[in-house]
Amino acid sequence: MHTVLELSASSPWHPQRHASLPVLQSEEDKVNQQSPSAQPGEVDLESIQAAVRTILKAVGEDPDRDGLKETPRRVAKMYAEMFEGLHLDPARHLQVLFAEEYDELVLVRDIPFTSMCEHHLLPFTGVAHVGYIPQGHVTGLSKLARVVEEMARRPQVQERMTHKITELIEAELQTTGVGVVMQAEHSCMSIRGIKKHGSSTITSAFRGTLKTSLSSRNEFLSMIDTRSRG
Repeated sequence: MHTVLELSASSPWHPQRHASLPVLQSEEDKVNQQSPSAQPGEVDLESIQAAVRTILKAVGEDPDRDGLKETPRRVAKMYAEMFEGLHLDPARHLQVLFAEEYDELVLVRDIPFTSMCEHHLLPFTGVAHVGYIPQGHVTGLSKLARVVEEMARRPQVQERMTHKITELIEAELQTTGVGVVMQAEHSCMSIRGIKKHGSSTITSAFRGTLKTSLSSRNEFLSMIDTRSRG
């Protein structure tokens, strides 16, 4: 027995459908509420705009020409959105628990995410598969998607993101086992350097039974294997 939730683009809990996630404030609202001088824990929009102007000048552009006048502001707003996870605590989503005597694997697969590689500040985009074996209680399925979404909104490497999501779920849900597999394409490989468009990076992390039991881990992997889907 097991439970699987596959998120499609039309799903109301799809991370990209922010309008259906009341906990997440729209980025436009947050930017409008920023004070001229950012306080600790906030994004300093003015400093980002100044830095973008410096970069544009450094590459030989004129930041005051018509096409670029608004670029520093737009980039600042984009960074505020892309890095908002630095100022959020995704653990709060896992505080909602329901008593349930269910001790089989629960898996939410194909959770889309976009994060930012800390080496080049270029995005990497892909899907996360998150599963756990409950121990007396379960959390809302949408909460796992929210955790992935907020953990993605910060500069990092995929390996660290995978481990942090796993550790967070293990600590907050007190599970028997946790497994996270992430697959993403990295812009730093596809648009620069080696320029291998279409290549993907897969990382995984397992805890508890999903780490120590080969059969449990194989069950998890078989459930996310695209070749096994109808």
